Amino acid sequence: MTLLITVFAAVIVTVKWYTRKDDSMQLGMLCFLYWGASIMWLVDAIFEYAELRAEYFTPAIEDMLNDAFLGLSVVALGLVIWLVRLLITDPKGSIRTALKKG
Repeated sequence: MTLLITVFAAVIVTVKWYTRKDDSMQLGMLCFLYWGASIMWLVDAIFEYAELRAEYFTPAIEDMLNDAFLGLSVVALGLVIWLVRLLITDPKGSIRTALKKG
């Protein structure tokens, strides 16, 4: 489940990044975060399959639910990292302008 969720997030962000004319929102960084997480979960799935063999394809409902929460947590953490980076770099100058007015 974690692999599936992060791959979906990576594909969606990559398509969004690829179709934009400018990269002012720095979606490329978010792509790298999600693709990195997807590769990590792929390696984890390969090693888990090597250990469990056929049992790998029949997980318990509790395990699937835990994996789904973990996958959503990874996607949320990636978004938080991306947002913090956007706030720090302030590519459009919105924060600088708001601070100068006040």
